[in-house]
Amino acid sequence: MLKTHPSKQNKKHNSKQSKSVHTELAEVKRSKIKMSKQFTKIYQEHYDKVYRLCLGYVNGDQALAKDLSQDVFIKVWEHLDKFQQKSSIGTWIYRITVNVCLLFIRKNKKKKKLKFTEIKDEIQEENDDQNRMQQMYSCIYKLKETERIIILLILEGLPQKEIAEVTGHSHQNIRVMVHRIKEKLTKCVSNGI
Repeated sequence: MLKTHPSKQNKKHNSKQSKSVHTELAEVKRSKIKMSKQFTKIYQEHYDKVYRLCLGYVNGDQALAKDLSQDVFIKVWEHLDKFQQKSSIGTWIYRITVNVCLLFIRKNKKKKKLKFTEIKDEIQEENDDQNRMQQMYSCIYKLKETERIIILLILEGLPQKEIAEVTGHSHQNIRVMVHRIKEKLTKCVSNGI
């Protein structure tokens, strides 16, 4: 019986390990590429909605809304591989958005009160739409935290059942709350309060 020299056995073993490491690296690369493509698709499909939701939390401050949107998608990227698919990806992203915005607001309330843009007394005709939007954001900003979350999600077209899932309220509660929030906003906008 012929025995192979131990050094030859080690070379064969090292060669197999080397191939295994290369195979693993290639698989990791493919996985990262796949995740990157998935993230790009998610970003393209949800950025505008996330941005508008953030805009509602910062009283229409576009620069701040962009910063918060970026923070949201950083969190989405960091946790995408942990997404458990217990809800839709959109609902998961909305939940992240709400949490990022609320965390931002809480941190800034402790530091100092946020300085928001003021509505000019003189309304120019070409700025009417923008001023109405600013007034609406001001009214939304005056709502309680939960009410703000709910109305911003409604404005995004999210079904009430999904809003219930995001907020942890029952679907029936959401229906009642939406009705009351709309009444408050109508009163606020029409009275200019």
